[in-house]
Amino acid sequence: MPSHKPSYTIWPIITGLLAAALILTLLPRMQPSAPEPETIGSVIGNLAPVRTVTKDTVSYSTAVQRAAPAVVNIYTRTLAPQRRHPLLNDPLFQRYYDKSAQPQQQRMASSLGSGVILSDDGFILTNHHVVSGADEIIVLLYDGREAQAQLVGSDLETDLAVLRITLDNLSPIALGNSSQVQVGDVVLAIGNPFGLGQSVSQGIISARERNGLGLSTFENFLQTDAAINQGNSGGALIDAYGNLLGINSATLNESSSVGIGFAIPVKTVVKVLEDIVLYGKVIRGSLGVHAQQLSPQVARRLGLSPPNALIITHIQIGSPAYTAGLQPGDIVTHINGRQVSDGTHAANLIADLQPGDPVRLHIIRDNQALNITAVTGTRSTGTPISTTPSNPAR
Repeated sequence: MPSHKPSYTIWPIITGLLAAALILTLLPRMQPSAPEPETIGSVIGNLAPVRTVTKDTVSYSTAVQRAAPAVVNIYTRTLAPQRRHPLLNDPLFQRYYDKSAQPQQQRMASSLGSGVILSDDGFILTNHHVVSGADEIIVLLYDGREAQAQLVGSDLETDLAVLRITLDNLSPIALGNSSQVQVGDVVLAIGNPFGLGQSVSQGIISARERNGLGLSTFENFLQTDAAINQGNSGGALIDAYGNLLGINSATLNESSSVGIGFAIPVKTVVKVLEDIVLYGKVIRGSLGVHAQQLSPQVARRLGLSPPNALIITHIQIGSPAYTAGLQPGDIVTHINGRQVSDGTHAANLIADLQPGDPVRLHIIRDNQALNITAVTGTRSTGTPISTTPSNPAR
């Protein structure tokens, strides 16, 4: 009878089958589950989850919605002579060309800018340099309507112009208070840069009462780092609530400056609008004097702190200053109680007065302090400053 010995070759097979069954049982638990769509950011590059906009989200959309309908795009057309071909000046060619047979050709040169609706009866403010010399001015409104604008008047000395359109249902902008603006306040610039259409840029007030830039005769700019590009001229600079603070006018240098733009304060804008509508021109006060900055060394010797003052160098015969008894050599320290910082500041203080207004001058004459009151006269239009280190943002 044969003996039966256990077969040891079957045990590895049984062991393998048991191991395979165990792996198949545990494998689903070991495999990672597919990521849910809302958590995919934590798997790929630790992306942040989608943010939900709430009432606490920082946004200036309300300010833009309030002000944007008042900002318009301006397109101007100017009839310009067509450039002559050089051959037309060649005597040999002229023998075969009948100049009387073809009149001189002309072309339409166009440019663009921005403007702001200030009243519901159609008055619009823009820059003088935007519409200067234009034969036709077209205004494109926020709602898509288009109108031909009439030039009511222009003021070269502040680089402002008043237009008017005859359309219904206009949305004039709310006016802010540029005198209360502080450095660091958030502002938004709205305009038509490069003809792209209405755009908004954001920044802060970088400085107040900037002058000496050579852009115009009377300079009292708000400086901002909100982007102001070509086509923004005449657009709105608004506060975080949508109120107008100024009219965007210029950048320091189109080729190299970044974040240095200038706006004409709304206080100046309103005066120019009212005067042009009422009188056809801007009415400014004058004393009839020429003055220059007193050197800081002399000012300190006189005990002036801070060392700011003007010294009168010339007085026009028969002028309000002459009648009031001012003399060349008088040192002016205050005008209507406000300390004089420089010649431009003093000129702005006088120009803001209406003819006939009294003006109180605190002066130093022969080391003695005196108070003199003069009656403001009417300033005749002067010539703008010719030096221009800055560029309009047209």
